[in-house]
Amino acid sequence: MPRVHSFTDDALADLDAVGLVRALQAKQVSAAELAEAAIARTEAVNPALNGLAYQAYDRARATEAGHGYFAGLPSFIKDTTDVAGMPTMKGTDAWTPTPIAQDGKFTAVFGTLGFTLLGKTRLSEFGFSCTCEHPRLGPVRNPWDTDRTAGASSSGAGAFVAAGVTPIAHANDGGGSIRIPASCNGLVGLKPTRGRLPAESEYRQLPINIVADGVVTRSVRDTAAFYREAERVWRHPKLPPIGDITGPGKRRLTIGVTTESLRRDSASGVRAATEETAALLEELGHRVEWVNRPPAPESFPDDFLLYWAFCSMATVRSGKRLFGPSFDKSKLDNLTMGLDRHAVRNLHRLPAAIARLAATRRRMAKFTGRFDVLLTPTVADEPLPVGAIDPMDDYPNIVDKLVDWVAFTPLHNVTGDPAISLPLARSESGLPIGMMFAAPLGSDATLLELAYELEDARPFARIQD
Repeated sequence: MPRVHSFTDDALADLDAVGLVRALQAKQVSAAELAEAAIARTEAVNPALNGLAYQAYDRARATEAGHGYFAGLPSFIKDTTDVAGMPTMKGTDAWTPTPIAQDGKFTAVFGTLGFTLLGKTRLSEFGFSCTCEHPRLGPVRNPWDTDRTAGASSSGAGAFVAAGVTPIAHANDGGGSIRIPASCNGLVGLKPTRGRLPAESEYRQLPINIVADGVVTRSVRDTAAFYREAERVWRHPKLPPIGDITGPGKRRLTIGVTTESLRRDSASGVRAATEETAALLEELGHRVEWVNRPPAPESFPDDFLLYWAFCSMATVRSGKRLFGPSFDKSKLDNLTMGLDRHAVRNLHRLPAAIARLAATRRRMAKFTGRFDVLLTPTVADEPLPVGAIDPMDDYPNIVDKLVDWVAFTPLHNVTGDPAISLPLARSESGLPIGMMFAAPLGSDATLLELAYELEDARPFARIQD
């Protein structure tokens, strides 16, 4: 099992983001030293992992540390999101890259927090696949085993943070794209409550905004610190604040548990990991109750797939307007084009599908009246081999495999509820297995408190050990 990481005795050492902030504040390291170390680490592992979409090393070297909490900490933006002076290619090569004039809304928050940007990380084409395996740009590989996928769509972010390039990186999530790479790469990945961070205009225009921005990290305290600081820059007036979460909560929770999705039961190793996690929760004093399946109607997988296809259709049919005259849809992969055709053929079904998806939010609200948290696997099996979901395969084959593996995460994109993947288990072959915890709208703090408790009780495996 070929494992790749960049941890070494340099300025970054094996510290998390909070540890590096403290080292910077104590003048034990400088921002310039951290940037050079992160650049060297990127160059060391990227040939094996292929997580870099665009490098901005000279810009990083010229950047003076700002005044935010994370001032001087090197990081990356996912290549879905605009950064002034860098191209945005969204995981494809279907148009000519040109620098963007203005930062996106999330980039503006990220910049205010003080991060030094080293560049942008790879994703699957437009984020539509749960693995990143572009026919010309190549696959993003898992540092725990480079024959396995890093997950998607925040593939490069997950691979780089796990491999030690940086302790924190931007990710976003429209169907699991923070949580899936977190699960595959042994990271913490919180998809926050809808509206917790400012949404890009393209997402706000959707009938149901399923996309949330966030980060992937190696420690719970880094995730908690990011949301604490981001909230000081921008906060949704209708959501309860997360605040400064620094450890486990005292309240014992009622937690529903299932390993069954609407499509299938999880693989045996994932079921066993979920059962062990449920037992740990009981040992910690929480009340655990097994339920048959997540609270979604039988139509949910088909409805979400049609909505996903609608997003592809809107992208493909508006390509030249969105990306310029060089946009060439003949360069798009079979998944993107298959989704486009699926939407066109079933457009008459879309209004009813959207209505049922909206009703799912009400169904979930009833469920969360019984439970404080829902525990499921993040994905239904361990990280897949590279090539298992090939975006150039026949469309029906791609979709069957995709929907089976990513069976749990999309529900929380539709409901808007927060959900976090924690690296609480490993497969027989040593690969990370993420456990996903979801809570009612606005309950991000509850998930962070629980995450601290579980991290203390079962410390996360480290790739360098």
